[in-house]
Amino acid sequence: MRTYQEQTNLDELQAQSIPRPRLHYRSVARSLRETFDTVIWVAVLFALVNLATARFVVEGASMEPNFHTGEYILVSRLSYLLGDPQRGDIVVFHYPNNPQQDYIKRVIGRPGDTVEIRDRLVYVNGEALNEPYINEACTNSCSDRVWEIGADEFFVMGDNRNHSSDSRAFGVVNRQFIVGEALLRYWPLNQIGSVMDIAYPKE
Repeated sequence: MRTYQEQTNLDELQAQSIPRPRLHYRSVARSLRETFDTVIWVAVLFALVNLATARFVVEGASMEPNFHTGEYILVSRLSYLLGDPQRGDIVVFHYPNNPQQDYIKRVIGRPGDTVEIRDRLVYVNGEALNEPYINEACTNSCSDRVWEIGADEFFVMGDNRNHSSDSRAFGVVNRQFIVGEALLRYWPLNQIGSVMDIAYPKE
């Protein structure tokens, strides 16, 4: 018969031999904190990207041959924080007659400019524009006319002059309606690249 002391010693040995689960509280807390920090940084980065850029999907043929329906364009909201759009810039703006709708066009006239269409050619301040980015001369909506561009106003046109609703139809675009400058085409994949070179030399 085992004595009380022997039984106590046996119980202690058995207790020591039973593996106890290890609770890595510090490790778990560290992992959760790192995950939380990562989520916060991703959210901050996403917010900054949204503040600095906008995404735009091309619809319609008004900017052909340089942009086509279904293409995705990255637009910089920061391009004009310190300066105005330049002639030749491709900009996305809120349609003046329906600000919920966005358009993409090319800047032709800037504040203080005189834009004229004469004999189907575009003149700015009396000089005919050299426009290598268009495929065909304007034949529709190109009756002779002159526009005087006021302060904070921009005259915009589509590259596909015969199939574009632009400043010839709805007038100048106020600067406050301009979302930003088109920077990059990122879809389709075989067309990825900068779109800033689809322009004539700037002033």
